[in-house]
Amino acid sequence: PRLVDLHREMRVVGLGEGVDATGRLSEAAMERTFAATEDYASVIRRHGAESVRFVATSASRDAANAAEFTSGIRDLLGVEPEVVSGQEEAALSFAGAASVLAPRFAGEAHGTGHDRTPGGPVLVVDLGGGSTEFVLGTVGPRITSDPRPHSDRPTVSHSVSVPMGCVRFTERHLRTDPPTDAEIEDAVRQIEAVLDEVEASVPLGEAAGVVGVAGSVTTVTAAALGLTAYEPDAIHGTELDVDVIADTAGRLLAATRAERAALPYMHPGRVDVIGAGALIWSMIVRRVAQSGGGSVTTATASEHDILDGIALSLAR
Repeated sequence: PRLVDLHREMRVVGLGEGVDATGRLSEAAMERTFAATEDYASVIRRHGAESVRFVATSASRDAANAAEFTSGIRDLLGVEPEVVSGQEEAALSFAGAASVLAPRFAGEAHGTGHDRTPGGPVLVVDLGGGSTEFVLGTVGPRITSDPRPHSDRPTVSHSVSVPMGCVRFTERHLRTDPPTDAEIEDAVRQIEAVLDEVEASVPLGEAAGVVGVAGSVTTVTAAALGLTAYEPDAIHGTELDVDVIADTAGRLLAATRAERAALPYMHPGRVDVIGAGALIWSMIVRRVAQSGGGSVTTATASEHDILDGIALSLAR
């Protein structure tokens, strides 16, 4: 199925704020989430949606008071929120990103570089607030000598969800404005340790291409492009060299909170956490490049993410 946006909206409500320290969703965070959900319910009614799916991820998986959150969403939206496993979250994210990457990796001429192998493995990285999902799979039909027909749906071969995200690592490691060298070094060590765990489950070196989704990735891309406003169409599909991503992450880490807030493309909800998000993204891309022996030298940002994957799951 092909998706057409009738209404697309994203709000940063910070549902996972403080959950790493307390093990509970804060009342303020839930109220922000309920307020956004109420507004979304009005949009859903206005468009006459026949099917609704509410997917809850990392923060609500970890919270001791998840039942209170579930009840509030059910009352507002009329459907039971589905607290998906890390594996399903990863698959949904991959499907959303794959809906954009298919032309490149299913054999159509698009982009440049020797890593544009039809049917080649793609690594999708969904860098969230509390967790990051790594999913390796194929976007289109595999190139094979097997004469039997193959599915043109994205196929996931490996996935893992790890407790590393921009909110979690800001709260744990980058508390100074701007972060100190010692704080950054501590964060780097922890990210490297998490990536070692990831490589035990996902063969990063097999990736023929890398795509990143979610706000940290798209904001880094906006910064690298020097945009004067947040422009999804300019960001979507942009391919950046590994070194460019690293340089951009360094600039965002070195900036003060006030300097980050003044950037014209910066979402207010991302001001405090973009340093950690940028650092994580740059280190992920560098690790993939190293693991593949230089076969991957760039990463692509996508505005298509888990939302598209959820919609595709209903359409199919």
